Amino acid sequence: MFGKIAERYDLANTVMTGGMDALWRKRAAACMAPARDARVIDLCCGTGTSTRALSALVPQGGVVGVDFSEPMLAVARRHRLANVEYCQADVLHLPFEDATFDGAMMAFSMRNVVDIAACLREIARVLKPGARFVNLEVSKPANPLLRGLFFAYFFRLIPVLGGIVGGDRAAYRYLPQSLINFPDVVTLSALFEANGFESVQRVALMGGVASLHIGTRPAVRRTAPARAYASANA
Repeated sequence: MFGKIAERYDLANTVMTGGMDALWRKRAAACMAPARDARVIDLCCGTGTSTRALSALVPQGGVVGVDFSEPMLAVARRHRLANVEYCQADVLHLPFEDATFDGAMMAFSMRNVVDIAACLREIARVLKPGARFVNLEVSKPANPLLRGLFFAYFFRLIPVLGGIVGGDRAAYRYLPQSLINFPDVVTLSALFEANGFESVQRVALMGGVASLHIGTRPAVRRTAPARAYASANA
């Protein structure tokens, strides 16, 4: 599915969000607050939009973009940057040593992960103590009026726009549906805390139509994460 929409993915995102997705990605990257020589990872990087935003923050370091879709990575690799490399991999089984990275980011992809708790533990594994993980995702606004308006747009108009601009209406029917069983912002914070992160912060964007979750890898790894949230996304 992602391979089919790779060529027009960035254009579709720009049209569907009015360009806001690029601004949100830059804000998410800034929330990581990496040192200029840091080595960071962009998870589920897709066509590399967030990867490029991160690369500007670490001119003396580097960014690894990871995605399972080779067609998405092929688009990303067209933007050649000296401090960026791409790797085809599954975020549930990252091919990196423990404590490899100084920071991690994921944008608009956590909804597609089959086991959020396992994903968070794997991200925590590859981060150095004190490193941040920043997750940017669509969310469900708390305000009932805004939620109703957003849901009408997200579930009814997005498939139409996606079909026209992205070229695959079926794919853009799936993407809104992936929000239905996705944890709310409070539950997602609890998942962060139960699976390898502390000092978790939440930032609502545009009234809560999107949210940032920012967690820090503790100095001492938790060996027995709470099981209460292990299947919260099932």
